[in-house]
Amino acid sequence: MRDLELMMWDYRLTTAEILYHLPDHPSLLQTYVWQAIDLPPRFPRLTRFLDYWEATLDGKLHGVKVASAQLIRPGRFRHTRHLRHMH
Repeated sequence: MRDLELMMWDYRLTTAEILYHLPDHPSLLQTYVWQAIDLPPRFPRLTRFLDYWEATLDGKLHGVKVASAQLIRPGRFRHTRHLRHMH
């Protein structure tokens, strides 16, 4: 599906800040930012990515911060106080 179609089904722009230990220097932390269209609250794409990270990459995960934003929202309107017609 295209991203717009996914957003119609309540998928949202998801950003994750991943902190991990450097493999050569475990006392140092490095930051990685991951972003994709994902479905809250379970975040299946992020979960698959983190599972891949733990299975394949050497850097041990320290922590993950997740933010999600709904890009398509219901339309907003406001009442007008004056109405004028022009030719």
